Amino acid sequence: MTQKTINVGICGLGTVAQGLLALLAEANEVLEARVGGAIKVVHVATRTAKPNVDVLGAYESRDVFDVARNPDVDILVELIGGTTVARELVREALNQGKHVVTANKALLADYGDELFELAQAQGKALYFEAAVAGGIPIIEAVRASLAANHITGLAGIINGTGNFILTEMAAKGREFADVLEEAQRLGYAEADPSFDVDGTDAAQKLVLLAALAFGAQIDAQAPFKQGVDSVSPLDLEYALELGYRIKHLGIAKRDGESLQLRVHPTLIPKTKALAQVDGVLNAVMINASGVGELLLVGPGAGSRPTASAVSADIVAIARAMASNGQPQINALGVPVENLTDMTSNIADVSSAWYLRLEAEDKPGVMASITQRLSEHGIGIESLIQKPESAKLSRVPVIILTDEASTQSVVEAVAAIEALATVEGPVTSLRVENF
Repeated sequence: MTQKTINVGICGLGTVAQGLLALLAEANEVLEARVGGAIKVVHVATRTAKPNVDVLGAYESRDVFDVARNPDVDILVELIGGTTVARELVREALNQGKHVVTANKALLADYGDELFELAQAQGKALYFEAAVAGGIPIIEAVRASLAANHITGLAGIINGTGNFILTEMAAKGREFADVLEEAQRLGYAEADPSFDVDGTDAAQKLVLLAALAFGAQIDAQAPFKQGVDSVSPLDLEYALELGYRIKHLGIAKRDGESLQLRVHPTLIPKTKALAQVDGVLNAVMINASGVGELLLVGPGAGSRPTASAVSADIVAIARAMASNGQPQINALGVPVENLTDMTSNIADVSSAWYLRLEAEDKPGVMASITQRLSEHGIGIESLIQKPESAKLSRVPVIILTDEASTQSVVEAVAAIEALATVEGPVTSLRVENF
């Protein structure tokens, strides 16, 4: 029987695209056996010529829209990044009857509802395994492998830059700015690292996971965000003393009929496997009715890990085409029109809390602090007052609270900061015991 050839067009020729070309070349024979047909790169488009990159004999052009309009291309791979041109490119490809694979989480977080709806209308696949957590096959796991499970919550280290920064600060007591500078030198952080630092990158990935796991509407602005820069080396040290490690997490959790969506530094028990994921690694922990607690760990970025995820989507589409079938069109597991806005108001979201402040070491001070917490209905689980030092006019006080709403903690912290015996702002971080 004659085997079918599935033609691929690649837009962009950066590190991920180069990794993809290398993987496809290395796995050519095994892919043909696994797919039931040949995968052939027939067209590559990039604004700048890269003569040293092996494009596997593909036709080259400078206009990415040439790929979308090439009648020989079955699957267009969008690796140009950004949201403006990429949005129009994906739209054009879908309108031209092509399946699309993308690694662009910002594009889907901002325009996913529109693009998934178009793909659905055109009867074409729009796959995005590489858009969340790099080489970890989290999208397929949630969409297919856990399809029979009722997912109650997920929490993920889904930004490698933030995880690298906290790991280095915890291990060596280094300051945030110092580690961020190193992350930029090593290529873990962009020249403008604001999206990594303030939680935007993680929030974009979280809304895609929430759409898959809970049927939540895709809205990049929905998650609450608190940046990794709100953590100091002292917080990491005190958290460990209390039996916790601090990780910058994206959390999606059922809250009655609503859904908590939040990205922030979080104290988690140091015995949890998620707490042991260090460096630039990513990890996603899922709680589901069938499997219980599941943790997937792996590289969250990089040329080959991301290319591996892109190639997985290409193979999934190619397999269906090779057998004259149709790939799964609803990439989110449900039709776009069935996604609903269910995000909780962050003011109402409750958790335990870690508070750190500087206070005068004299009679009555601790009583006034605990009184302010009590007035807002906040109980104390544990309290540490560091010994007085001749070098300090005030001493650190660390408090772990019982579960309390965001609104009550915000109000209590404002009341504590207003005390004359308390100096400077109070650091407040959420605690999750999962």
